[in-house]
Amino acid sequence: MLNALIKLSLVIFLAVFSANLMAKDIVVEIYKKKFIPASVTIAPGDKVIWKNIEKRQYHNVWFKQFYQEEPDYLFPGDRFEQVFTDAGEFPYVCGPHPKMTGIVIVKK
Repeated sequence: MLNALIKLSLVIFLAVFSANLMAKDIVVEIYKKKFIPASVTIAPGDKVIWKNIEKRQYHNVWFKQFYQEEPDYLFPGDRFEQVFTDAGEFPYVCGPHPKMTGIVIVKK
């Protein structure tokens, strides 16, 4: 019985550990008042990293379904990271520049 429990624990550990190893970092650049790319399709567990590479302009990444209030600004050189664990479509906008929009699509 103890051997079976140890084997089961090992299988669960390896499954979780290997899933974390397979997770990817996806970069979205913020440049010339655009999210580049504006749409990304990822797997659960992947991380999206937004980098503001503008020279002077500030932006933010506002998932209105997650955050009631507008998040802090990303000044040039700043970054914001979000790990997505659930499948679905997650649209976002730049609060100061509402014509800047993007979407993260998480597919299992």
